[in-house]
Amino acid sequence: MDVDRRSNLAFGLILLLIGGFFLAAQLFPQLNEMIRIDYAWPLWVVGIGMIFLVMAIAVRAPGLAVPASIISGIGAILYYQNSTGRWESWAYVWTLIPGFVGVGVLIMNLLEGRPGQGLREGFGMILVSLVMFGIFGSFLGGPATLSQLWPLLLIGLGVWIMLQGRINVRREAKTKRNETEAE
Repeated sequence: MDVDRRSNLAFGLILLLIGGFFLAAQLFPQLNEMIRIDYAWPLWVVGIGMIFLVMAIAVRAPGLAVPASIISGIGAILYYQNSTGRWESWAYVWTLIPGFVGVGVLIMNLLEGRPGQGLREGFGMILVSLVMFGIFGSFLGGPATLSQLWPLLLIGLGVWIMLQGRINVRREAKTKRNETEAE
């Protein structure tokens, strides 16, 4: 099946599911009471991200996994903030966005059949994002545990960076050795 047919199939399926949901909401008004739209609107943002992910898989365009994870992640942040009323948390939760990019890179590489590369590329962004979240959250009103644990996050990041340097040195030495043997 070519890309156009797959994308039409995926988009048609998405419209069918959305239409089915709205039809069910009209036929069964109690669904509207179960899903309070004043709190659930950020779930639409998450849903748009999921549509991107479905399209990435359906049309074999793995690059769409990155915007899918960013959009879904921001939707999850908005859901948390809307549910709790803690809009001031934006002062530190924005630091999670690079982690969403890392998750997208990981998913993209998994879809391309390169899980090792996905872990290398995505994990670093996720780790840096979590460390930034811990540091900013500890100083800007995040959960109380962050104010106690952020030094551990810095230590963990330092260890990870040192290990990355060591791994890169080994990788370069192996590459040089292979090049020398090939000559």
